[in-house]
Amino acid sequence: MPSGCGEVSISRVVALGAAVLVAVVMWTATNIDGLVVLTALFLRSAQVGSPRPWQIAAGQYLGSTCLIAMSLLAAVGLMVVPESWIGLLGLLPLALGITGLVRAVRAGEQERDLPSIGVLSVVSIVIANGADNLSVYSAAFRVFSLAQTALTVVVFLTLIGVWCLVARFTATRKRVLSGLDRVRRWLVPVVYIVIGAVILIRTGVVAHVA
Repeated sequence: MPSGCGEVSISRVVALGAAVLVAVVMWTATNIDGLVVLTALFLRSAQVGSPRPWQIAAGQYLGSTCLIAMSLLAAVGLMVVPESWIGLLGLLPLALGITGLVRAVRAGEQERDLPSIGVLSVVSIVIANGADNLSVYSAAFRVFSLAQTALTVVVFLTLIGVWCLVARFTATRKRVLSGLDRVRRWLVPVVYIVIGAVILIRTGVVAHVA
C-alpha cells in the first residue's frame, strides 16, 4: 500500500478520535448538573417507586434528544427560542420539591404519599435543566462538518445511557441509601427545589418576569 494512503488513514483516525474526544468533553462539561438531577430521580425511585427506572431512562433520552434536535435546528437558523421561555419548565421541579417538602413536614406523612411522576415529567425536567446547553451545542454544530455533527450526536446518545447507569448505580447503593436514611424524606424535595430555582435564575426567567 502506498505510503500516502497510510498517512491519509492515520490522519482520519486521528481526526475521528479528536472529534470523539471533543464530543465527550462537551457533553461532560455541560451535563454534570444533569447527573445530579438523574441521581435525585433514581434516589426518589428507590424510595417511593416513582418514577420507575425505565421512565427515568426514557425521559432522559427523550428530553436530551429534544435538546439536541433544537440545537441542530438553531445551528441552521431554523429556530430561535428564547432560553428564558424554555426555563419556565423549571417551575415543575420547583413545584414537586415544595409539595414533597410540605408533605415531609407534616407529622406522620409517609414518603410513599409523594405525588407520582412519569416520563413526561422527567422529559420536562431534563429539557428545563439543559436549556442553557442549547447555545453551546448550536454554536458547535454551526462550525462542525456534517460528519463531525453526526458523530457528536452519536456520542451524545451513547453518553445519555452512561449517565443513566452511573446515576442509578450511585442512587441504589445500600451504603448511599443507609447513609441518607435519616434525611432521605427531605433530601429529594430539597434537591428539586434547588434544581428548579437554579433553572429559573440561570435561564433568565426571573429577570425576564421582573
